[in-house]
This record gives sequence, structure tokens and C-alpha cells, in this order.
Amino acid sequence: MKKVLAGALIALTSVLIYKSCATDRQEKAVLEESSLLIQHELKQVSRLIVSEGYFSEVYSYKDSKALFGALVTADKKALVVVNAKVQISYDLGELVYELDEDVKVLKLKILPEPEIDINPDFEYYDVSADYFNPFEAGDYNIIKDNVRTSLLQKVNESPLISNAENRLLSELSRIYVLTRSLGWTLTYDGKEITSTEVLFDLGETMID
Repeated sequence: MKKVLAGALIALTSVLIYKSCATDRQEKAVLEESSLLIQHELKQVSRLIVSEGYFSEVYSYKDSKALFGALVTADKKALVVVNAKVQISYDLGELVYELDEDVKVLKLKILPEPEIDINPDFEYYDVSADYFNPFEAGDYNIIKDNVRTSLLQKVNESPLISNAENRLLSELSRIYVLTRSLGWTLTYDGKEITSTEVLFDLGETMID
């Protein structure tokens, strides 16, 4: 009788150990699958063009060169009309994150910086120059640099930047929804993101 009880006890213990190991393996497989799904989502878009706009600029260029002291000057001038296509993009491949599988937490570390691409088209009007002060390559470079600086200021003052930031946050909200559905937690800078509203509230801090 004792041998029967001992055998039954050993068999029951073996079954429990087997079930425990099987459960651990199953949980580990589910965890690895969840981790792979999250990484796949993060790598789904390597580069995302998030905002595009068009800007115009009328630029007047003048330069004077003194001759024989200040009595005589040689002048040159140009009127430049610029139409520029501007794209703001985020390279999501530069997103720095950490997956903590032990506690099922996705930690966003560093967000990508916006890349501003300005493609201007220059049209020159009323270009004139004196013999002693001709137009040279340096003048055109000065015009291009000044126009780019002016256009960049216009872009920064326009809604284009905020629109791009909102598009980035929309992409991040997809990651939040996925992590939540898998039972993971999403954090940024040590702060837990508990809803898409919290994500957008943190947007200004995250992007700045």
C-alpha cells in the first residue's frame, strides 16, 4: 500500500512539474512573441515624411563698393523671387528605446530630431551691376544663404512644425495601443504613458 501511495505521489509530482515547466515555456514563448511584435512595429517605418508645405519669398539684394573714397560707388542689385517646397521628416530608425521583458515595459529613451528639407527655386529679376562691381559666384551664394535663413524662420513660425510633431505623436500612439493590448507598459523619461491623451500632453516635453 505504501509503495502504491509513494508511486502515486511521485506520479502526481511529475505531472505538476511537467505542467509547471510547460506553463513556463508557454509564458516565455508568449513573452518572446510580444517582444518581437513590438520590435516589428517600431521598425515598421524607418523614415516617415510627416509634413509638407510651400513657401514664397521676395528678396531684394543690394551691394555697393566704394570707389575713390566715398565719393563714387559701384552698385549691383537683384530682385529674387523664391518658391520653396519644404518637407519635415522624422527618421524613426533613430528612435532609442529599451525593452524590459522581465517587467514587460517598453522604455522610450530618445526621440528623433525633425529634419527640415528646403528645396528653393530661384528666379532672378532686375539684375544689374556696375563694371567695377560685377555679380560673382559669391553674390549668388550670399543670396541663397540669406533666403534659406529667412525661409527657415518662416517654417519655424508656421504650423508646419506642430503638424509634423502631431504626426509623430500619432505614430507613437500606435505603439502605445500595441503595448497596452499585449499587457505591456509604455514609458518615456521614467513617466508611464497611461492613455493617448497623456501621450499628447507629454508631446511638447518629449519633442523639445
